[in-house]
Amino acid sequence: MALSVLREQLAELEKITDAEWLESLDARKRQELEFHDRDRDRAKIKQMDQDTYERFYGNKKYYEATQDSKVYVDQWIARHAPGKVFLDYACGNGSGAIQAAKAGAALAIGMDISSVSVNNARNDANANGVSGNSKFVQGDAENTKLPSGSVDYVLCRGMLHHLDLSFAFPELRRILAPGGKILAVESLDYNPLIKLYRAMTPEMRTEWEAAHILSLKDLRFAQRFFDMGDVRYWHITSIAGPHVGPLLPALAALDRLLTRMPLVKLMAWIFTFELKAKIKAPLAH
Repeated sequence: MALSVLREQLAELEKITDAEWLESLDARKRQELEFHDRDRDRAKIKQMDQDTYERFYGNKKYYEATQDSKVYVDQWIARHAPGKVFLDYACGNGSGAIQAAKAGAALAIGMDISSVSVNNARNDANANGVSGNSKFVQGDAENTKLPSGSVDYVLCRGMLHHLDLSFAFPELRRILAPGGKILAVESLDYNPLIKLYRAMTPEMRTEWEAAHILSLKDLRFAQRFFDMGDVRYWHITSIAGPHVGPLLPALAALDRLLTRMPLVKLMAWIFTFELKAKIKAPLAH
């Protein structure tokens, strides 16, 4: 598909008014929009006292343990983005699309339900000098309105559990170009200690999000729409990183062993999986 056609469709999406946009969303999606507008309001975050910040963002400190999975994702973007149309799906503040644009994507798109997130992403893209080959739009991930077969690679980073997969997976299949790939990065819903932490910190996530953390049954569902690629598991003991200081590298090394062990790997905090556009069998003559 010509990039000009895709850019024209993105320009049309930008014309949708706030009133039209809100009217198109059901109650679940409105809740997600309101939550993420609040969650990504940088001005308000700066004004928060420490106790309030800990209540809503206390989980952020645990992400210092995710260096291994972050490197894997960064390398995936760097390998696949150059010269391609890259979509940061439910992009948040757009870091994935900005990475793809810096890696030489023909066009890096970020789409998110939150206008606050989209504005953050546009500002960050300008600051990184990639506004020329990136585009950020407010949109519904379950109904993107992008042309069919228009996207070569998609990054789904920590966002599939915000969606109804019975709508999201068919939509991703529709917009994915032949030979295209998707990388999903998600929390895994098996570790009882992590599940307890989520239950004790309800302010950090929406009701839908808390009830739809992914498991292997979601991978089986995904295979109705895609061919499955590489599946990897990350971070078991290293989650304790914020509390153990200099022991974090040792725990990360231990995790590289534990996450290869059957059953034990299901205690991982995060797993990644690659989805590939299904190859259509040729018609019989």
